[in-house]
Amino acid sequence: MQTRTVEVEGLAIAVREAGPPNAPGLLLLHGWPQSSYAFEAIINQLARNQRVIAPDLPGIGASQGLPRSGEKAYLAELIGGLIEACGLRQVIVAGHDVGGQIVFALLRDKPGKLCGAVIMDVVIPGVAPWEKVIHNPHIWHFAFHAIPVLPEMLVSGHERVYFDFFFDTLSEEKSAIPPKARDIYAKAYSRPESLKAGFDWYRAFAEDAKTNAAAPAVSIGTPVLYLRGSAESGDIADYLDGLRSAGLSQVEGDIIAGCGHFAADENPTALAARLVRFREEISA
Repeated sequence: MQTRTVEVEGLAIAVREAGPPNAPGLLLLHGWPQSSYAFEAIINQLARNQRVIAPDLPGIGASQGLPRSGEKAYLAELIGGLIEACGLRQVIVAGHDVGGQIVFALLRDKPGKLCGAVIMDVVIPGVAPWEKVIHNPHIWHFAFHAIPVLPEMLVSGHERVYFDFFFDTLSEEKSAIPPKARDIYAKAYSRPESLKAGFDWYRAFAEDAKTNAAAPAVSIGTPVLYLRGSAESGDIADYLDGLRSAGLSQVEGDIIAGCGHFAADENPTALAARLVRFREEISA
């Protein structure tokens, strides 16, 4: 695995990269509050017959420059630019958490760029069961993170302890996310612009929901795999029904055993195997 920086629309995007240069591409997008390090344990395994690229999302970690917005349509444009800049072909984009919301925006706006898509452990703004999720009092952080300025004021300098709360609460077994990984994730958001970029993802949810709700109900035939950890709350059938209602005509679901929200950290072996099988399924 190597690391380098790719310029996209004036932003420097740091990527982890492995695999044969001319092999089919696999792009891995992390979520909050993580960085591309989330895929450290699986990149080389996935890169045996694929060219794998895992970026730090714009503004996060080693990626430099503050994105102008946290709207997923805009971030999808940047990721589309990254695909072009890296010369990826036969691309599958797999996104976890906010990364999965970006994948949905790519499917909606640029379905021709992808030969397959994987959305992991996330609800899509404006797509069922969005309304049910945002009215769940246990999902309080969606509203808190959307407040201007205040989250940065309270979390700055305390990223590690704040993020620990989510890792401990949302994982099946908190020891599955070791101190080294937690330190790396906290550092990835330690710059003021990084912390703002992460909270801006939440501040954009209302606009994301409007964009998704206003999108024409056209059928998108790109194969899509929706994954959830076995200890995640909510019924996966509700998420699959929502995605189908939003126009995804070839969507299937699966469960990653032995994990909660952070499958790449909690059960990387099972996640890597499922991603490999997805490539095989759509290539058959």
